[in-house]
Amino acid sequence: MNIKKSIAVLVALLGFALTGMAQKFAMVDMEYVLSNVAAYEVANNQLEQLSQRWQKEVENVSREAETMYNNYKSQMPFLTDEQKKKYEEEIVAKEKEAVELRNKYFGPDGEMYKKRQTLMKPIQEEVYNAVKKVSEERGYMCIFDRASSADIIFASPRIDISNEVLAKLGYSK
Repeated sequence: MNIKKSIAVLVALLGFALTGMAQKFAMVDMEYVLSNVAAYEVANNQLEQLSQRWQKEVENVSREAETMYNNYKSQMPFLTDEQKKKYEEEIVAKEKEAVELRNKYFGPDGEMYKKRQTLMKPIQEEVYNAVKKVSEERGYMCIFDRASSADIIFASPRIDISNEVLAKLGYSK
């Protein structure tokens, strides 16, 4: 009987120890949070306008190259070899200009990327700091982004801290 009491006490102590080591987790829906941050919407609109303007510019240069090519095809029977070569070089140069312009604006290190970084980074840092504050105040060990994780099948709404993050940012829901 003494062994049973010892085992029961040991199990109880182990249970308390494991409960004390329990970690708290939470979820945040970053799409929801960002859609409620006015500065994010303003930045998105600015990026969309820039993108459209730059896209039109690239399309205009591409259209010029296409027009040059069509003119070349219609005039080809009347051109000398030297004139053909000159036309072809001009067409290739115009097509190259369109590709370079597209890369300048939309390439990996292009103007769109730089502008997105300039506009979005401060907003993202502000949201990150709000998430971090909520985490520290509530004792969460880990916070998952519900919006970006396809692996999360179900999460209790009780652990969703999206509205708390918005409150920290000064937006109440």
